[in-house]
Amino acid sequence: MTAATSPFGIVPPPAGSQWGAILRAAAVLGIGTVSALPAAAQSYAARQIGAWTVAASKDGSGCFISRSFDQPGSTTLLLGMDRDGSNHFSVLNENWSIRPQDRLKLTFRLTQGGYPNHQAIGIVADGKQGFVAAFDPKFPTSFAGSKALHIDRGRTPVARLPLDGSGAAVAELRRCVEAQHGPEKAQASDDGVPRDPFAAHGKRKERRR
Repeated sequence: MTAATSPFGIVPPPAGSQWGAILRAAAVLGIGTVSALPAAAQSYAARQIGAWTVAASKDGSGCFISRSFDQPGSTTLLLGMDRDGSNHFSVLNENWSIRPQDRLKLTFRLTQGGYPNHQAIGIVADGKQGFVAAFDPKFPTSFAGSKALHIDRGRTPVARLPLDGSGAAVAELRRCVEAQHGPEKAQASDDGVPRDPFAAHGKRKERRR
């Protein structure tokens, strides 16, 4: 997958769903062609770091790295990072039968750390089926320092992915994020309500009457 990736077509869950944060993470992975990106995203030109592609997200609020693997079904991996510190991770494959909004419990094992029975949700993107998951802020660092990622669904192996070059790719990902000037997302609780819904955007002052 290159920077010219189709946006994820995802239907939001009912209000209050615990999966809301994961779907919000999926939404920011929607990427258009570089020429169609807004000025904030165009300030960072997509580039190759070894086998990894690094590019800005559509709204300029963050960036992502992606890599395709020569495996059955052409597995594609994406790791996105936003200016607010959140991240979103996705794996796609042409052979998989995951349906949009399928709710999954997957175990992610990195060379440096693991995430057993972690929540993920099914998505369809770029003609492939897969899943997206949101992780804690330490995930990109563990990802960068790992040589491989193993994903399992119970006792069933899902993916065995080499992560050679991930350290340099994540370092460039962070530089890309620092170069973005899009809006930071307001902090929100699990039910989608912002911590401060009245926070000033652009710090406009109200007129006194």
